[in-house]
Amino acid sequence: MELVYLSRADVEGLGMSMSEVLGALDRGFAAKGRGHTEMPPKPGIHTRPDCFIHAMPAYVQELEVAGLKWVSGYPPNTAKGLPYITGLLVLNDCETGVPLAVMDCAWVTAMRTGASAGISARYLARAGSSAAAIVGCGVQARTSLMALVEELPDLSEVRCYDLFPEATQRFVADMAALFPALRFVTCASAPDAVRPADVVVTAIPIVVDPEPDIDAGMLKEGGLAVALDYDSAWTSAALRECDKFCSDDVGQLLATKAHGVYFGGIPAAISADLGELAAGLKPGRERESERIFSMNMGIAVDDMVTAKVLYERALERGAGVRLPL
Repeated sequence: MELVYLSRADVEGLGMSMSEVLGALDRGFAAKGRGHTEMPPKPGIHTRPDCFIHAMPAYVQELEVAGLKWVSGYPPNTAKGLPYITGLLVLNDCETGVPLAVMDCAWVTAMRTGASAGISARYLARAGSSAAAIVGCGVQARTSLMALVEELPDLSEVRCYDLFPEATQRFVADMAALFPALRFVTCASAPDAVRPADVVVTAIPIVVDPEPDIDAGMLKEGGLAVALDYDSAWTSAALRECDKFCSDDVGQLLATKAHGVYFGGIPAAISADLGELAAGLKPGRERESERIFSMNMGIAVDDMVTAKVLYERALERGAGVRLPL
C-alpha cells in the first residue's frame, strides 16, 4: 500500500481555480443540507494564548470523500516569519479506510475559506452589490476577494482596512494587479471601510478577548456581513441588529458557543446554515433592505470536497510523491 504526499508547491501546482473551489463547496454544502454528511464539531487544543490546533474530520456521502484536517492557527507566527495557518490534510478510502493522501492544508484552508464568503454572497448578497469592504488584509482576505469577484458581477469598489497599514498597502498592490478593473480604497478604520459597503468580509485574527470596532448601525441596510474571524471584529449589538443571522454550520457554532469563550453575543434565533441554502431548503435573501450576517467558522466538509478534486487531479498528472504505508 502507498499514499500520495502533496507538498504546498504540489497543491498549488495543480491549478485548481477559485471557480472550481466554489463549485466544489456548493456541492458539499448542498449535500450537507440534505443530511448526507458526517461532521462532528471540531475539537481543539490550545498551547499558547489565542492559538489553536484543531482536528477537523468529515465524510461527504454523496461525493464519497472522507478525511481529517489537522490545522493550527498561531497569530504570533507572523512576527517570526512563519505562516499564521499551517497543517496537514489526510484523505481516506471510504470503502476500506486506508489512507490515500497526505497534503499540505494551508492552500486548501485559504481557498475554501475565501470561497465560503463567496457562497454566502451567492445566496445572501443583494443583487447589484457593487462595493465590498475587506477588514483584515491577510491571506484569507485575498481569497475572499477572489471569490467575491466570481459571485458579484457588479463589483467595482473594494474598501480595505488592516490594523497594520503596510498589510493594507501590500493587499491593495497585489489585488489591484490581479483585478485592474476594480477601484481600491484604503481606509483609515474598520468603520470607515464598512459603512458604504454592500458586502463586508472581516478576516482578522481570532482572539479570546477581542475589542471589536464594528458596531450596530455600521452595516448598511441591504448589506451582507461575512465574518471569517468568529466574533472578533463585530460587537454583539451589530450581530443582533441583523434581520437574518446565518452560519456555515449551526451545530458547530452552538457547540463552540457552549465552551463559553466565543459567540456569547450572537442572536438566539439562527435563520439558516449555508447547507440549507445550497440545498434550497430555506430561503436566502428575501428583501433588498435586509441586513444579513453570515458567521463562517470554516468546516471540514469544505476541506474534503476541495481535497478530493486535488487528489484526483494529482493522480491524473502523476503529481506528488508516492510513499509506502
